[in-house]
Amino acid sequence: MKKGLSVVLGTVIALTLSACGNGATTDNKSTQTTQPAQTAAAVKKYTFGTDATYPPFEFQKDGKYIGIDIDLINAIAKEEGFEVELKPMNFKGIIPAITSKQLDGAIAGISITDERKQVVALSDPYYTAGLSLIVREDNTTIKTPEDLKGKVIAIKKGTSGAKQADEYGKKYGATVKYFDDSPAMYQEVANKNADVTIEDFPVISYKIAVDPNSKLKIVGDRLNGDNYGIAVSKENEELMKKINDGIKKVKANGKYDEIISTYMGKSTK
Repeated sequence: MKKGLSVVLGTVIALTLSACGNGATTDNKSTQTTQPAQTAAAVKKYTFGTDATYPPFEFQKDGKYIGIDIDLINAIAKEEGFEVELKPMNFKGIIPAITSKQLDGAIAGISITDERKQVVALSDPYYTAGLSLIVREDNTTIKTPEDLKGKVIAIKKGTSGAKQADEYGKKYGATVKYFDDSPAMYQEVANKNADVTIEDFPVISYKIAVDPNSKLKIVGDRLNGDNYGIAVSKENEELMKKINDGIKKVKANGKYDEIISTYMGKSTK
């Protein structure tokens, strides 16, 4: 009897211990599987303003925004690990949109000027442009700024060309007419409603090359040597660093030259 009881008690104890052991193992496994998995850091997305009426730097084709500036900011974003959301808008509203925090930055053929540096941060130069006088193809009276006396200048609002036009207006008594975009000011000259316009040399060169019916031509020497930069809020030093680092990288690895040659046929640094 005692031996039989001992056997029974021993069996019960062994089963109890075994059950306890299995329970502990199950608890440990449960604890491991319920720990949250490590998630990858979210990629930052920045909103950039651009002027989609400014080929070859930014324009719309087949429902898609393309151009030197568009390709460049995407290449920089890839190098620096951020995403870009484009917001096409009127050029004149771009700087105010940055200062009011509606945009993180802008790439739109923005000339680097002391005036703009007072309100936004501007990157290292990424393209050297320069302004030129543009007249109708049959115009033979305008070749230099001195020929603008009493003439009508068509110009896009908020541009470095507009500042130049204002100076010529005061100096030579020319009338300045303002427009919201480049196509409108080109048309004004082509229609003989204005005598001349002022545009960045690479932009108007591209326009005339791809549009044989533009009725426009470039006259005289370049009026200055503008450099383009990418604009961001003065407070966003992190983004400014990424952009400047990105510009250096895409120039070093050949991507910059590839982008320029796609639209201009040759590299211009």
